[in-house]
Amino acid sequence: MFDENRAARRGLALGTVGLLALAGCSTGDAAAEEQVSVPEDAGVEELAVEVVESFDHDPDSFTQGLELAEHPEFGTVLYESAGLYGESDVRITDPATGEVLVAQDLPAEQFAEGLTLTDRDLWQITWQEHVAHRRDPVTLDVVETVEYEGEGWGICFDGARLVMSDGSSTLRFRNPATFEETGSVEVTLDGEPVFQINELECVGGQVWANLWQTDQIVRIDPDTGEVGAVVEASGLLGADESAGADVLNGIAAAEAEGTFYLTGKLWPKLFLVRFVPA
Repeated sequence: MFDENRAARRGLALGTVGLLALAGCSTGDAAAEEQVSVPEDAGVEELAVEVVESFDHDPDSFTQGLELAEHPEFGTVLYESAGLYGESDVRITDPATGEVLVAQDLPAEQFAEGLTLTDRDLWQITWQEHVAHRRDPVTLDVVETVEYEGEGWGICFDGARLVMSDGSSTLRFRNPATFEETGSVEVTLDGEPVFQINELECVGGQVWANLWQTDQIVRIDPDTGEVGAVVEASGLLGADESAGADVLNGIAAAEAEGTFYLTGKLWPKLFLVRFVPA
């Protein structure tokens, strides 16, 4: 079902994951420290995850970006960006089976991060290489490569502008045609900055964001930067499924309003979920 060549290189991927964990101090204690808490009087929704259905997902994909869309040949698909040096690619998959339908590798020296679709393009960003690739969404071919300052973590398109994260508490806005920065906003919860903002999904005028090293997702008003909801998404994988899996990362609005696809780095499962009151 999955790409056998990527599976054969799993040893390299897991070695790289170990190095990144050390560099980022992504131990259990560090993860706990990054959790955001909601003050009782903050007026912020506290949500949980209700699983509607689960599907197979490539356990060798270090998922960095996820988005659902229609493809002229394959129908409803997921576009996915997978990271790690020497392992990074962009791919189109069947959400029902996890089958990789089309994929293109990135250069070995590039670490792929988030991706998003605009009205005509597929943008894929890189972690510390300061380049974004504008791709043909049908073939995945690179049409143009542009440079930007800072790190790239997550990205989404709100219908008018690109919204991009860099792991800090800042969201940056970019022109969807040129990738030039047009503004920014600081993300806060009850007046305090929220850091480690990672994979993004723009839907309904809001930005949903994974918080790296946690099982939390936050809903952000991109105009004010205020967090209006915190989702606790722990416990999606069973004990056996968690073996070898990394953190939750990957959120895509699904077909039915109010539903989302969730997965993670090196996760064997993709989940269709709803966010419900905790």
